[in-house]
Amino acid sequence: MDRRDFLAASGASLGGLMIPGFGRAVAAEALLETMDPARKKVLADIALGAATGAGASYCDVRIGRYLRQSITTREKRVQNVLNSESTGAGIRVIVNGTWGFAASSDLSNDGIARAARQAVAIARANSVAQTEPVRLAPVKGVGQVSWATPIGRNAMAVPVKDKVELLLGVNAAAMAAGANFINSQLFIVNEQKYFASTDGSYIDQDVHRIWPNFNVTAIDKASGKFRSRNALSSPMGMGYEYLEGGRSIALPNGLTAYKDRYDMREDAEQAARHAVQKLKAPSVKPGKYDLVLDPSNLFLTIHENVGHPLELDRVLGYEANFAGTSFATLDKREQGFRYGSDIVTLFADKIVPGTLGAVGYDDEGVRTKRWDLVKDGILVNYQAIRDQAHIIGEAESQGCCYAQSWSDVQFQRMANVSLASGKKPLKPADMIKNVEKGIYILGRGSFSIDQQRYNAQFGGQLFYEIENGKITGMIEDVAYQIRTPEFWNACTAICDESDFRHGGSFFDGKGQPSQVSAVSHGAATARFDGINIINTARSLG
Repeated sequence: MDRRDFLAASGASLGGLMIPGFGRAVAAEALLETMDPARKKVLADIALGAATGAGASYCDVRIGRYLRQSITTREKRVQNVLNSESTGAGIRVIVNGTWGFAASSDLSNDGIARAARQAVAIARANSVAQTEPVRLAPVKGVGQVSWATPIGRNAMAVPVKDKVELLLGVNAAAMAAGANFINSQLFIVNEQKYFASTDGSYIDQDVHRIWPNFNVTAIDKASGKFRSRNALSSPMGMGYEYLEGGRSIALPNGLTAYKDRYDMREDAEQAARHAVQKLKAPSVKPGKYDLVLDPSNLFLTIHENVGHPLELDRVLGYEANFAGTSFATLDKREQGFRYGSDIVTLFADKIVPGTLGAVGYDDEGVRTKRWDLVKDGILVNYQAIRDQAHIIGEAESQGCCYAQSWSDVQFQRMANVSLASGKKPLKPADMIKNVEKGIYILGRGSFSIDQQRYNAQFGGQLFYEIENGKITGMIEDVAYQIRTPEFWNACTAICDESDFRHGGSFFDGKGQPSQVSAVSHGAATARFDGINIINTARSLG
């Protein structure tokens, strides 16, 4: 595709692009620019000095350049190309045992000093209403260090023309395979973050994320009925190498999964065929079934019914936005609450390469790590940051503090939360052989959760009925209903490490004002016995 063809396909020139809500619109070439680390250190020292000089007992400064690109297409047409950039500094201080925060896009020496003094003034004003002073878990300064997402190819450096050709090629392949409509997208993020604090840390990080996605629709023109299937891709903390393909994983019934490489065209072709098959698939009969959940489905259940309820601010009632607080209160940990069966170990981390949450240090300068949340079925811990650690008797933060940009104050966010693989050799096909009456579910679907993350309902993309150890065919209109501890206690088998794969959320919302973060959830295929299935197409009228 040459430039003329590209402009004709998109129906827009650069001047016609919509300015995104995040930052300012920039040319694609500007996404490759960086800020001199030496200059960032100078600015950080100015901010730290201004804050402590004005009376702060603690100060941290985050100087960030946040870059985003999104490309959206539909069938043969490019709908939008957005490049955005946002640069500035956020300064957080403690004065009289009270937090204060200020941010500024003015990165002159005077501008950042002024922001630091404003943060101090805000903290001092807040201290009038403070009833208990902030208690920070200790962090040893690390001096000047750097960390970067290990990428093979910077996605921002790939020409927009090449990305457009990829998406339009994917669309054409899906249409040729039977789709009537397809929307495809590519989201790319680069966070260039510099953190400094009065603890003595100067941390420069370069974080990359990517998410290819699509939705395919097939229509029965005689009846007007339509069915869709979304991509089975996972957003990843990787570069453009993720889209190289060539490492597809064969699953039962001719299905395909992906791990650290994704073949978008292959998935779109399969999605088109699946959408056509869905048009003729029978509707599920409600009742109790044993579920075989692929990681592409189970990741969302982990996210909603383990990751969120074990965020300490939800547990304490400090956070109640986006589906409320948590049933997993502190007394349950003290009592050795059984969260799941003996084979269920759920762990948090921000260190696994390729995951969305992987960084060297969090936004408080804490070195990231791995820790257990549920061990052999028993609730053992939560997710906590520096000013929360003492509440649960922890000597240090768990390194899960994050802000979506320099202009937002950092707070506790979900780490990667995953289900540990089974210890005995077990493949998905072998798991299915032992199921008498069940459903094999793949892909993320609609979901609903109560205000304590206790009761929930989840759908999926693909559903296959299992009878006497064999997949008998595709079914539709499936949703499983659960109570969180009952569900995890119904886990009777987990496939081994060879089947372990990550799913993830690229835009996970939390807080007021709302912030988004990106987080991965890993699992191998797992079995859950006696789960209630409802028919989502059934009319009550």
